[in-house]
Amino acid sequence: MNHYKWSTRSLIRNVRSCILNLILFQRKKGRKPILEVILDLTTLEKVGNFPHLQDLVRVYHHKKGLHIVVMYLVIGNWRFPWSFRVYRGKGTTSPSGLAQKLLHNLPSILTKSFQIYVLGDTAFGTIKLINRIRSHFNYHAFLGIPKTRKLQDGRKVSEIKTRGQQVYLNGLDIPVFLSWVWLKRDGKRVQRFIISTKPMKGKTIARWGKRRWQIEGFFKTVKHCFSLHRFGQKTLLGVYRWLILSLVSYLLSYWVYLRREASPLGHLGNYDNLDWFDSAKQALILLLPHILLLSLLNQLETVRPWLNDRGFDFFLIRCKI
Repeated sequence: MNHYKWSTRSLIRNVRSCILNLILFQRKKGRKPILEVILDLTTLEKVGNFPHLQDLVRVYHHKKGLHIVVMYLVIGNWRFPWSFRVYRGKGTTSPSGLAQKLLHNLPSILTKSFQIYVLGDTAFGTIKLINRIRSHFNYHAFLGIPKTRKLQDGRKVSEIKTRGQQVYLNGLDIPVFLSWVWLKRDGKRVQRFIISTKPMKGKTIARWGKRRWQIEGFFKTVKHCFSLHRFGQKTLLGVYRWLILSLVSYLLSYWVYLRREASPLGHLGNYDNLDWFDSAKQALILLLPHILLLSLLNQLETVRPWLNDRGFDFFLIRCKI
């Protein structure tokens, strides 16, 4: 990966330009649509020693691997990974600090064209990030917080009994609105608390809070279908390019799905029922036929001795069209 001469930055710029065009296509006259910006940290788990990666592979929350904070954009049925940052461990910029950098790099054309809702789990419910989202970026946030989080009056959030109640978190000057959801974990019901910087009903806050789990499906898909975590390069550039190409492969497959499933009215199919294997195969045929041809030829060369032993052979003939 590190010996090829193609420009990584040019590839990223071109892909982002395509993403922006697709997102901006959703703009309509009237009220600004909502753009969900989901932040989460995922671990690309690895086993063994990686001295060539300068300690980027480390243990965090009992998981060893490369830890990355990802920004994922959702508008309606459209969803795209936008950017990521690598968490380098204790003593470096925290995940919430990396999230601030990702939000800072969100294109201004998006922030002007859409209402921005930032969604994240408890790792991103810090005072600094909440203040940054509301005061600097002027977005709204729906973030998870632990049940032990203190309010200014000394109570814990777990003591609040009314959904949608306005509260003041300890250390935070602006009011937030509290709600919660119940999840099943290991056969038990677990309560998860959510705060909103926008006044809403408790059920509405809970519904928006749940939407941050959309990124979990993306992580499973990009890891198990597009091999995000299977890098084996021995340089930082090689690993970085592997991650970029994995995300681009995901996007190309997704765009082929959008192209095939879009109705004349522009409506999309159900994202949850998307067959990623089939979409990836179709993307290979439509967008990279020469790669498919080389793969087929390589397989034929592998079985040529077997065919020759049985009196068969094959030749590739170029036809004039």
